[in-house]
Amino acid sequence: MTLRTSLNDYKRHREDDRKFPGELRSTTGVFAGDGDRLVHVDDDGSLQDYSYPLSGLSGIDSSRFGVGDGWFDGGASQRYHDDTGVVETVHEQGDWQVRQQDLTVGRTHVTRFELVGDAPEAVDLNAYVRFAPDGREGQTSLLVHDEAVEAYHRREHDYVGASTDFDAYGQIPERFDELVADDPVEFPRTADEERYEDTVLTGGAHLTAPFENESVTLVTLVAERGETARADALSTVESAASEYDDTETLVAAARDQREWRVPETAPHRETVVDDLRVVSLLSAENGARIAGPDFDPFYVSSGGYGYTWFRDDAEISRFLLEGSEVLGVDLDGWHQRSAEFYRRTQLDDGSWPHRVWPGDETLAPGWANARLEDGDDTDYQADQSGSVAGFLATYLRTDDPEDPEAIEATIEAAVDSLDDTLEADGLPVACQNAWENMQGRFVHTAATFLHAYAAVARAPVSTDLRDHARAQADRVADGLDHLWTGEFYALREHEGELDERLDSGSLALPAAMREYAEITDLDDETVDRLVTHVETTLDGLEHESDAIRGLVRFEGDDWRQHGQGNEKVWTVSTAWGANAAAELGSLLDACDDARADDAYRRSRDLLAEILPGGSLVRDCGYLPEQLFDDGTADSATPLGWPHALRLATIAHLDEADELAVAAAEPAE
Repeated sequence: MTLRTSLNDYKRHREDDRKFPGELRSTTGVFAGDGDRLVHVDDDGSLQDYSYPLSGLSGIDSSRFGVGDGWFDGGASQRYHDDTGVVETVHEQGDWQVRQQDLTVGRTHVTRFELVGDAPEAVDLNAYVRFAPDGREGQTSLLVHDEAVEAYHRREHDYVGASTDFDAYGQIPERFDELVADDPVEFPRTADEERYEDTVLTGGAHLTAPFENESVTLVTLVAERGETARADALSTVESAASEYDDTETLVAAARDQREWRVPETAPHRETVVDDLRVVSLLSAENGARIAGPDFDPFYVSSGGYGYTWFRDDAEISRFLLEGSEVLGVDLDGWHQRSAEFYRRTQLDDGSWPHRVWPGDETLAPGWANARLEDGDDTDYQADQSGSVAGFLATYLRTDDPEDPEAIEATIEAAVDSLDDTLEADGLPVACQNAWENMQGRFVHTAATFLHAYAAVARAPVSTDLRDHARAQADRVADGLDHLWTGEFYALREHEGELDERLDSGSLALPAAMREYAEITDLDDETVDRLVTHVETTLDGLEHESDAIRGLVRFEGDDWRQHGQGNEKVWTVSTAWGANAAAELGSLLDACDDARADDAYRRSRDLLAEILPGGSLVRDCGYLPEQLFDDGTADSATPLGWPHALRLATIAHLDEADELAVAAAEPAE
């Protein structure tokens, strides 16, 4: 996203009370992606690259398509073709339609247009595509070849071509007076005055290509100088344009590139496919995952999302590990890649940094890197290291990693790091929370430590390490007493006082306690506190409007309210609530505690809001991070964390034979 694109969005939406102006939002449309390229297909058919975090290549900055003299408007119907990554967008044109099909294959993106119905004869495809090679909107240039138009700056060279003979015209970008004017510039355009070089010194081009046999295929390619020769790039574009000329070829290619298969008998199969597809889209080739599509690269109203947080990534890894076997999905390759990624990125002190670029695993911009700079640990998110250690220990115990000794060494170093940030009272040190907006000693951080220590105590590691982890788990379990308010566990201890607000992050406790229960017997008081805490938290954080129902993040959350006046519902909090209730149900079930039935019922109730037809899920199956009370999606869409939580909760309830009970329950 360039500054020009951001300013145009600002001009269009500065008065909107449900859109933050200047963002590259993805709350409409769907994604196509493969490896290190991620392309958004909006509901007007336009394409934009979200590939930079994955590949370091910027690709398409903006685009627009149409047929004849018209341009496609928004609101087109969209869907994935079966369980593949082929995106189908249908543009209604009165008595006829244009069917658009998009697929990403490596760094090549294919867009096929097909006329359906009584379409006019001899019409052309209109395509405006503006690239931002190396993220630049200036100092770019075009080369027009027979096979494609090439836009380049220095390292990055981007290409666009078509399956039929096309005409191409360079597009003059916005001038300074246009950038500061009130109204955005619409492209493509013609300029009354231009220097002879203006239509060459640009990254944007307007192409017209005729339909032949009622179809035409557009191909874009992102490439790097020194890695892909120009002749090879042009050959790739030309070959793809001719090869992907029918639906069958696109679908076959999409099936070939998919690493996973979901059995037909899997519960909520369509949703499981949606979840795995989303995680695939957000994954780099090394297995590292961005939290979500980077809708705010200028940090206009957030700190960016196109990075790998070790908390989100490790939690996703653990949820996939727990759910895949139950659902009959082979994700062994994913688990192995994740473990190797965590090994490579572990710091010398055994912890992990705030966030990294997924493509090359280098340190990304962040605000919680206290372990890399002087000072105390308040600007460190200790829960991230706990989450990674918990996954690695569970992976070592339940799967068959290629190098178990190396993983054990990583776990041992991680335990040393956790020990270093655990105080004498059994609680982690004052640090940043999971939501990255507070400092203190948080119940969520303690839960990740408890889960990690208990998982290590169960893992096939050295006896000394297991015994040590067991003792540390006991310390953390006892330390939780300091956060007990009498009704629930407080959000945090801050400067010696309890912050007695409810926090959905505390819903990590049931899974942690269930893991802990595998190495010790929980006393009645601990179980009763956990039940009371979960019930109080779910009741207190649930929010319902005419359009949606779910859990807010924490009491008093004012982030991105945009005038709403109250906390927004978050899908990760709602999914966490469903998962926590399921974990609690299983813990109680193992104790023959009759309260398990209520916990399972609450899990199904919350899960329903994020299943197809639920109030928090988009028609394409995506879960946005947040929603306004009127149902408008906001922030990162789709967000990987709730998708993994949803999959794990489906698997958990199915394994407990509690998923199908929902069908027999009377409506409330």
